[in-house]
Amino acid sequence: EVQLVESGGGLVQAGNSLRLSCAASGFTFDDYSIGWFRQAPGKEQEGVSCIKRSDNSTYYTDSVKGRFTISSDNAKSTVYLQMNTLKPEDTAVYYCAAGYSCSDSGSTLESRYWGQGAQVTVSS
Repeated sequence: EVQLVESGGGLVQAGNSLRLSCAASGFTFDDYSIGWFRQAPGKEQEGVSCIKRSDNSTYYTDSVKGRFTISSDNAKSTVYLQMNTLKPEDTAVYYCAAGYSCSDSGSTLESRYWGQGAQVTVSS
């Protein structure tokens, strides 16, 4: 069974940090680029960050550059999103996705597998 399981969400005050984890199973982790999307209430889904499997290049949407860092632990088939200096506008449900590649703006391309989402709420 293919699974992407997110964890690490929660409620934090602005300026603080959270680390999201995306644990993969049921497919060949090394074959896929993994990324994070988010969706805030009333807004469209947005690509946040992606790590390309072919060369481990990382990509970010402009609004999180310098604050968020994506990384991968291949031995654990897990991708992390370290989120620092969080802002209220980062509040959203964060989803990880496994796909073919990454866009320059941090989206996973041709996503094939999705996680169930993790809520991140940043209070002002």
